[in-house]
Amino acid sequence: MFQRILVPLDGSPTSDHGLRVALELANDQKEKSRLILLHVVDDFSMLVEMSAVANYHEMLEGLRRYGQELLTQAKNTAHALGIDAEVVSREVTQQSIADVILEEARATSCDLIVMGTHGRRGVRRLTMGSDAEQVVRSSPVPVMLVRHEDAKSASFLSKLQTEAGAYAKSNVPIQ
Repeated sequence: MFQRILVPLDGSPTSDHGLRVALELANDQKEKSRLILLHVVDDFSMLVEMSAVANYHEMLEGLRRYGQELLTQAKNTAHALGIDAEVVSREVTQQSIADVILEEARATSCDLIVMGTHGRRGVRRLTMGSDAEQVVRSSPVPVMLVRHEDAKSASFLSKLQTEAGAYAKSNVPIQ
């Protein structure tokens, strides 16, 4: 069904979960899909914070190496499962991550984007923004958002229910 799946990666547990879902989806299809693994180095915020620091270039090179290692690991994982994958590394300064994802989706003729989302709501989403939301609103292809259950941004109610359930199970006397 989906021949080319774009998977943006940043190394977070949420992003890793998105990769796992994309791998499962690609593996479950009759005809294997090709994964396009994307990592974006956004140096604008670092440039602003580090402009007076002499080791800015070392930090940037470290981010590049991290991205390449992340992409190589993801590609090796895909290949171990018999899934074809290619890697794309992009570096931006004055462009949003969402815009880069959308550009890559068009440039590589993807027919699906699978990406993790932190599931921020309310004030946190307003102040921190949401690349995932921007991708969903502007994407020319379907977008599958996946949320890792252990994401730090999990809702308070969800955490409370999980903890309360674990507590109740551990404190119920066995008769």
